[in-house]
Amino acid sequence: MTYVVIDNCIACKYTDCVEVCPVDCFYEGENMLVIHPDECIDCGVCEPECPADAIRPDTEPDMDAWVTFNRKYSEMWPVIVTKKDPLPGYEERDGETGKREKYFSEAAGQGN
Repeated sequence: MTYVVIDNCIACKYTDCVEVCPVDCFYEGENMLVIHPDECIDCGVCEPECPADAIRPDTEPDMDAWVTFNRKYSEMWPVIVTKKDPLPGYEERDGETGKREKYFSEAAGQGN
């Protein structure tokens, strides 16, 4: 099992989770974080740290696409180990639905 970051993180990018990760498996894009599923040790300490409820176990329904998404971008983005401020405007975007389609265009080849 692994944990993955889902669309709740997009356009908020809280980083409370990165400092508690014992294996440094978080990677940072412009608008969100991802977890490398092959590096995650399934300890679960990151999940309760996320104010946006954006970290989920891959055992939840419909997580296969998020595992693939997290794997793909964790291999492209730099590792993050230190907490940073959330993105500007995060308060308005926290809880917003449809973020992946709105802020992240894989079809256009633009990773955030």
